[in-house]
Amino acid sequence: MKTLVCFGDSLTARHEGKDNPQLTEKLTFQLPQFRVVNAGVSANTTKDALKRMEKDVLTHSPDLVTVLFGSNDAAVHKKVALNTYEENLLKITKLIGPDKTILLTPPPVDEALQPNRKNNELARYAEAVKRVSKETGSYLIDFYTELYSRPDYKEVLVGILNDGLHFGDAGYDILANLITEKIVELESSEEQKFD
Repeated sequence: MKTLVCFGDSLTARHEGKDNPQLTEKLTFQLPQFRVVNAGVSANTTKDALKRMEKDVLTHSPDLVTVLFGSNDAAVHKKVALNTYEENLLKITKLIGPDKTILLTPPPVDEALQPNRKNNELARYAEAVKRVSKETGSYLIDFYTELYSRPDYKEVLVGILNDGLHFGDAGYDILANLITEKIVELESSEEQKFD
């Protein structure tokens, strides 16, 4: 069985009232060929992520890893500078291996409920993710644009906390579907190579 590790912050880790992290539950159902490991830790930045990579990600010998950080890196009260964030993502991608890495751009927030986070700033961090993906040849899911382009994106961001950052079921459905689509696409192109 293949192993998928979901590496991230609270957006990866949250249970939203369920027994297991929402993302893991949905992906386990949608991708039965994978053992899905949740390596999300609340409040983490890319700086924290680098410190726990070996223990939380690499020890699982993953076939694929989703990497979703930036919501904390871009926050006023935690601030990891944009160039440092980009360097950290480069390191993370190289440690995992670009051919196993699916980078996700950090999602937008409802600014009315999130005084420490601004969408124009998150967009800059999202652009950094795209640059790293291009530079390393790793895979990309533009979660930021996917949500922000929806007229109802603020409704999608509503979760149990209703804080404009930690989304609920609707947001996790979108996130899990995007990851599943990307993995199915990767697997079908893998199969074509061997045909």
